[in-house]
Amino acid sequence: MMNFQGSHILSVSQFDRTAISRILQVSALMAPYAERKKRCHVLDGAILNNLFFEPSTRTRVSFGAAFNLLGGFVRETVGVENSSLSKGESLFDTAQVISGYSDVIAMRHPTMHSVTEFAQGSTVPVINGGDGANEHPTQALLDLFTIESEMKRFGKSLDGLNIVLMGDLKHGRTVHSLSKLLSLYNKIKITLVSPIALQMPESIVSALSNAGHQVIITDKIAGNLACDVIYQTRIQQERFASKDEANLYRGHFSLNKRIYQEYCKEHTVIMHPLPRDSRPEANELDTDLNDLENLAIFRQAQNGVLVRMALFALTLGVDEKLSQYEKPVTWFTKK
Repeated sequence: MMNFQGSHILSVSQFDRTAISRILQVSALMAPYAERKKRCHVLDGAILNNLFFEPSTRTRVSFGAAFNLLGGFVRETVGVENSSLSKGESLFDTAQVISGYSDVIAMRHPTMHSVTEFAQGSTVPVINGGDGANEHPTQALLDLFTIESEMKRFGKSLDGLNIVLMGDLKHGRTVHSLSKLLSLYNKIKITLVSPIALQMPESIVSALSNAGHQVIITDKIAGNLACDVIYQTRIQQERFASKDEANLYRGHFSLNKRIYQEYCKEHTVIMHPLPRDSRPEANELDTDLNDLENLAIFRQAQNGVLVRMALFALTLGVDEKLSQYEKPVTWFTKK
């Protein structure tokens, strides 16, 4: 069993099924706090430093909200230009200093493997919030938690899953990390739908195949969406050399209600890491899907808070103490 306390969370590769099971278990315990049914101040006095050197809304805010919901304080630095990195300070030196001000650090950076480099200089746990086109481990964990939760409604599990990954599979770090986690499960059918130029990296395809999964690679939607879960991802414009190059692929793999009804199963769940690009030229997930019960994208986003709460509790060693620090909610909460 992985010892979470004091550990960095840098890559999904550091987890086995037992560790993932524990993360998903603790995540489920966080639901009453995230839903404002109870309060928990188990991290009262603890400090999270949120270092986001690349644009982010959901990941940055959910990290902060997750820490606040456990009673902790959050300090933020947003953008390289607002940090001493803009003055030439190394990631190691920054880590040495900031970890002295913190109990845990969440970090996003545009350069691959930069968070690992930063963690080498940190004296407190560092959680990877995305490092360039490399990995996004907390997103993959919340995606897995969402898939497990959604499949329970249909009496299914992660083993035996039939999933479609669709869109920019070359640059999409969320599908890279999710694929690595899925390789730990059994008898999964994975259909990779993307433009030929944006196909999943061969190393990840090989890992899935070597794990015994059925992998189908295609550039066509028709006939390939009859599955349990469709995981759609946007064209990663920031990973292309130019906007014009990214525009070559926009709108080719849009999903709307007509396509859903024609090609999907009745119970097919739709996921997306967000933000979805709703501009007419892209329109990845049409707004006509918004009233579809199986559109899970907003439940998926909310699950990010649960999973990040769990990771904070595990790395700071308080996962067994939650109930001792519960209090009633005293303010008006949404119904």
